[in-house]
Amino acid sequence: MKISKEAAMETSQVTDRIWMFRFPVGQAYAVRLPDDSWALVDTGLPGYAQQILTALRGLGAAPGDLREIVLTHSHGDHTGSAAALAAATGARVLAGADDAPVIRGDVPEPPPAFLDWEVPLFESVHELVPELAHTTVTCPVDGELADGDTLDWGEAATVVHVPGHTAGGIALHLPASGVLFTGDTIANVQQLMPGVFNTDRPQLFDSFRRQAALDVETACFGHGDPLVGGAGKALRAVAAALD
Repeated sequence: MKISKEAAMETSQVTDRIWMFRFPVGQAYAVRLPDDSWALVDTGLPGYAQQILTALRGLGAAPGDLREIVLTHSHGDHTGSAAALAAATGARVLAGADDAPVIRGDVPEPPPAFLDWEVPLFESVHELVPELAHTTVTCPVDGELADGDTLDWGEAATVVHVPGHTAGGIALHLPASGVLFTGDTIANVQQLMPGVFNTDRPQLFDSFRRQAALDVETACFGHGDPLVGGAGKALRAVAAALD
């Protein structure tokens, strides 16, 4: 089975300010800022820019209202529509400093160090979305983010460097709202767990533990349903069981 680029994107509300866009593989988040501008955390697969813009219009956002696109890491199911969205809206694209050269296309994507059980799962994902295997997804990056940097989203959105899935992966922590965007370092697919297809699994576990210690109420993942309410407690329970 192969997924067409025209497959429908699903939109659902997470909190009063956050909406999730779910694609055949992966998801992204739209955040309404207090001045009625918008930010995106990731952009999903290639070919979904128009569906994202249509969804934003349905939420009352004109294309020019999209201010920032933050990419949690360099994989194509998260960066795929970034270039088209930036061109259509004028939004600036931000990414972790160590992943930015990959996103720009200056250096190749480092391959994951697969566990045996991950190989058939990886192959099944690429069978569903073959462009991820055969298309290099690149996008200009306007700003490189480092650990501790903050974005002004009407409250501080703090950058947390969370390597392991990729070298330059980042999470975004909004302490005032108790919200965490984890990218693919954490997943909630059938169960809450560390992400898969990682470049450095022990490093990923350290990144998981660091995010669990933030004690957030809401966690938004790159794959799987968000946790709304008590997310920090749930993350700490999993972190305590990591080898």
